Amino acid sequence: MIWKRKTRDMTEDGGAPGSGVPGSGFDAFETDVGSPLPTESELDAGEAARLSGRSAADWPMAALEPGPILPRFIASASDEIEGDLSSELARRRLLLRDALGASQPVTARETFAGRRDAMSTLIKAVEEQRVHVVVYGERGIGKTSLAHVFAETAREARYHVIYASCGTAANFGDMFRSVLARIPRIYHASVLPNSPEGEKAGSLEPMLPEGPYGARELAEVLAGLVGTRVLVILDEYDRVVDSNFRREVAELIKNLSDRAARVQLVITGVALNLDELIGYAPSIRRNIAGLPMSPLAPAEVRELLRMGERAAEIRYDKDSVALITRMAGGSPYLVRLLGHQAGLNALGNRRDDVNYSDTRTAVEKVIADWQASLPRRIQANLVREEARTHWPLLVAAARAGSTADGWFTVDDVVTELGGNATPIGVERDLKLFVNVIDLLERREGHGDPQFRFSYPGVSALLTMAAAMARQEA
Repeated sequence: MIWKRKTRDMTEDGGAPGSGVPGSGFDAFETDVGSPLPTESELDAGEAARLSGRSAADWPMAALEPGPILPRFIASASDEIEGDLSSELARRRLLLRDALGASQPVTARETFAGRRDAMSTLIKAVEEQRVHVVVYGERGIGKTSLAHVFAETAREARYHVIYASCGTAANFGDMFRSVLARIPRIYHASVLPNSPEGEKAGSLEPMLPEGPYGARELAEVLAGLVGTRVLVILDEYDRVVDSNFRREVAELIKNLSDRAARVQLVITGVALNLDELIGYAPSIRRNIAGLPMSPLAPAEVRELLRMGERAAEIRYDKDSVALITRMAGGSPYLVRLLGHQAGLNALGNRRDDVNYSDTRTAVEKVIADWQASLPRRIQANLVREEARTHWPLLVAAARAGSTADGWFTVDDVVTELGGNATPIGVERDLKLFVNVIDLLERREGHGDPQFRFSYPGVSALLTMAAAMARQEA
């Protein structure tokens, strides 16, 4: 069906020469057999009857039947299930989302599982040792979730906690001005409780010098804090690209420690080790505690899935738990993602038991979604004949690159291959995927050359696909 817009040639009354619909703004529009169709107003049988003089009974029944019902939200914006759609299944699906949803970090202790040792270490470092803490590890290992739950726990102990997420454009002066703007001035030793300054609801921010300032000036203000303890959480610190920002933070740590200020920093970021995140700074090593985040143990994976079981009143059988444990590789993000999807599969089939089939379908969906999210050129390169021929090499490279920054060496790949290849041969084959096929990037350093997958997500995709293939075998 073709609709032709009104042109300048149309008559003064809005119709067009030969138009079957005068004044409508459209020429006659026809079906394949040339029969006229009713206008939009004629879709209402009563209106059509009034206009044409025909009774509503003369119109086809299709004109009287309602159209298909579009999907609707299950719950309102206040997270309440709509009355006409409320059902036991809908309620359990939403509760499973709240317990195991992987799209956002965990922010409440009720949905936080495992990591008891990490939380205990972090609390002891802050409370007993009075040091600054650096939390580091791979992506998706749970650093941000730990930071949020730790912040909630600290606030319950009357700590004044300020959370700040770092970005590529982070500026030291701007960030810490905003930090001081959230600390009440009443906590400064220079302000008496009954003084005019104490009665005003101000912050510490005006106590900073106007214009640029550094770590020393900031530490002088913070050293005057009394009556509380302040924790400043700098999350995603690895995203900071300004080297001056990192130098000033290191200097701030030293100055706060030297002055025994009631302020401690908790820094989180993607890194292999402490030095990689904060730089080599021997002068502040005794003032810092490093907390590496390790993969979840099988018992912690089970504990995490139990939260979904309790919330949605379902049960993961031993085969599904084993598959999730193997596919996730200790990543809390993947445990939640696979557990959530597998649980939805079971509930969608009106079952309370999550079995191996539900979990296998969940893994296949995650792999398919990851692959679809890659750029077209990356997808095309992964199915080339060269990639198929060197599939074990690419999988070994993916396992070798499952580090914080993704870089790996030829020796790392040789180790993953189990010693069945020579370093010369491995390096030659890796170069193929740098030059001929754009899957890897290479950099030269002081030691051996390093490689990394050129697009994020390829390494995880290959690792999970290979694990699933081994599982099926």
